[in-house]
Amino acid sequence: MCGLAGLLSPGPGLDEAALRRVTAAMASSLAHRGPDADGFWFDPTVALGFGHRRLSIIDLSPAGAQPMVSADGRWVITYNGEFYNFQDVRRDLDQRRAIRWRGHSDTEVLIEAIATYGVAEALAKVNSMFAFALWDRAERVLWLARDRMGEKPLYYGWVGGCFGFASELRSFRHMPGGTDLAIDSDAAAAYLRFGNVPAPRSIWQGIRKLLPGHLARLPLAAPAGAAPSVAPYWSARAVAEEAASRPFSGSAADAADALEALLVDAVRIRMVSDVPLGAFLSGGIDSSTVAAIVRRRLERPLRTYTIGFSAPAQDEAPFARAIARHLGTEHEEFTVDEREALSVVPRLGTLYDEPFSDTSQIPTYLLARLARQHVTVALSGDGGDELFAGYPRQWQAAERWRRLAAVPLPLRRLVDAAAQAVPAEAVDEALAWTGGRRGARLGSGLRRQLAAWGAPTVIDLARASLTRLHRARDLMIDPPRAAPPGSGADLGADLGADLGAATLDDPLKAILFCDSQTYLPDMLQTKIDRATMAVSLEARAPLLDHRIAAFAWSLSPDLLRGPGGAGKQPLRDVLRRHVPEALFERPKQGFDPPIADWLRGPLRDWAEDLLSPAQLASGGVLRAAPVRRRWQQLQAGYGGGRYQVWSLVMLQAWLRAQREEGAAAASGGPGAAVAQQRAPAG
Repeated sequence: MCGLAGLLSPGPGLDEAALRRVTAAMASSLAHRGPDADGFWFDPTVALGFGHRRLSIIDLSPAGAQPMVSADGRWVITYNGEFYNFQDVRRDLDQRRAIRWRGHSDTEVLIEAIATYGVAEALAKVNSMFAFALWDRAERVLWLARDRMGEKPLYYGWVGGCFGFASELRSFRHMPGGTDLAIDSDAAAAYLRFGNVPAPRSIWQGIRKLLPGHLARLPLAAPAGAAPSVAPYWSARAVAEEAASRPFSGSAADAADALEALLVDAVRIRMVSDVPLGAFLSGGIDSSTVAAIVRRRLERPLRTYTIGFSAPAQDEAPFARAIARHLGTEHEEFTVDEREALSVVPRLGTLYDEPFSDTSQIPTYLLARLARQHVTVALSGDGGDELFAGYPRQWQAAERWRRLAAVPLPLRRLVDAAAQAVPAEAVDEALAWTGGRRGARLGSGLRRQLAAWGAPTVIDLARASLTRLHRARDLMIDPPRAAPPGSGADLGADLGADLGAATLDDPLKAILFCDSQTYLPDMLQTKIDRATMAVSLEARAPLLDHRIAAFAWSLSPDLLRGPGGAGKQPLRDVLRRHVPEALFERPKQGFDPPIADWLRGPLRDWAEDLLSPAQLASGGVLRAAPVRRRWQQLQAGYGGGRYQVWSLVMLQAWLRAQREEGAAAASGGPGAAVAQQRAPAG
């Protein structure tokens, strides 16, 4: 796992010295993603620079170093990820042509596959999580690509006359004009609604996220400022629609057999590593299933890692401990207390270099830090809930849509318009202050229900069910242009044509598909990527194998629900073959810390400072009056607002971090100084 960064400076552009200096600074800002080595490649004739930070996983020798040039000299790549089936593709390449291999890295196999098959055909053969930048020296074209399920991030855009690309936004600060980046108000509104900035937007104007499963192409001949052409090389929509048109026709036992076979192979190819490997274990169904299959394949004890909470209501550690004991793993656990929260929380605005507010980001980071003390690779159970209907909200939204669809859309829009006409703060104040805690919960629930009425499609309803802050623009100093109620555009984000065009007749399948394209990459995988990369740990998720996604999309709601009605029935059936049912069948438990108690207790002074009128004014995004009102309601004990307040606090923490990082970059701070000293000569 690694970090990549680079830039193309067409026209007069940067001179060679500046090109090297800026590329080095961009890569240096990603040192946490790859602490083992750095590498650079330049072509001054086209003002192109590639930078790379390496976390060595496969082929630890210099033969695996990047950026890497193909054997024929045509292609150059800087790559972040793991190519899991690279050994199979290498055997196929050896049958196609004679290649003088320099080492045994997956990067070398990837670039030789591109040289042999072409970009799109090579990616069709790849089972991988990745993001990469690729330069075609013959056609003088820059390519960017991202994996099918969106596990690895890739940002791109024009800044100061240069086209930049990087694993994280922080790199763009080091480009010419990077300290003058402006906030995208639509992206800020989307963040307030969802707790993340949905792709393809980023929080900065002009900087985009490459969508999962997509390729971007930018010829050198394109005029400065031109957007690259972007298209899917793998269409999740087409795969989901094909799977739905040919549904799985076997029994529940057949479904478990098919899923287990896919999982065994997904785990097998994800266990290839030249460094120590372990697994996250929460005690839930997904991580326990992965750990059980890994343990069966290992000839030595598996290391497993769990985070617990001092508050018993949030603590899953005893369940994980029992499963670890049954599987015979070498188990480590760490209990999160208020002291640990205090030590981590002030760093979150920097660690997540885009606004992000999932409260489980705290224990996720601590879990990654715990695992990194012993291993460099950790397998996780991510993806099970999103693909196999493990969240109650998914079933609830599907049932709600069945009822709403019977009401004519014009009538539903009238209800939505009437609700939008009432100021959000008036509803909050009336219900919270007059109704106390019960009133606050009622107000939050009422807004969720009314938001559903204006949804024109089940996809819009699915997004509405994920909303944290309804009427987010009411909290903003400079809100985006208001959209017509019920249009779907009021979500504050471009959801992408592939998602909007999905035609899945069953509401649950449409909701699961929506989750896989939005919540999964934008929330879950962002959380995992930043938390693990902050401590230089690689996380691998077998359940996110694209073959498993296609299989999940082929299952009927009845097969997913199961006789108990809890969802994820195929995964439960697989796990039951390895672990006694009594160890894992229990009500679903989240990974959330007691954030409301912390905000009223040990984190209160820190959050109060961030949400003070002076700090809100200097942030320039949030209005003081409604934000202060929500903060005071939380302090008074009115329930239902902890996630909303956490979103506001995290935005303010990020804004403060950006002011500090921008000042450092403008003055040639620590990152710039290191980059200047290490600017490569070749």
